[in-house]
Amino acid sequence: QVQLVESGGGLVQTGGSLRLSCAASGRADNIHTMGWFRQAPGKGRELVAVIRWISGMTSYGDSVKGRFTISKDNAKNTVYLQMNSLNAEDTAVYYCLLDRDAAPRSWGEGTQVTVFS
Repeated sequence: QVQLVESGGGLVQTGGSLRLSCAASGRADNIHTMGWFRQAPGKGRELVAVIRWISGMTSYGDSVKGRFTISKDNAKNTVYLQMNSLNAEDTAVYYCLLDRDAAPRSWGEGTQVTVFS
């Protein structure tokens, strides 16, 4: 079992920044990918950003490109999401994910991000 603990969510004004963290513990070996999805009220879950654990290659959802940056600390089994230039459309619950070889995807409990004007 893998446990994912997210932190860093909260309230922020339009144009502001937040940094999310997600720390993996438990059977956090053979990590292939970590990243973030989000789900806004009444909408489906959408890709925010993912990062390959070995190569560091990244992929972003179109709505966050150029504003969000994903990074990782392999030694800490932690992934970060730096979110800049936030707007109301970024309001959502942000979920951390972890993919391991030969194992089902793990999800965190989610952290709320609310952007207000």
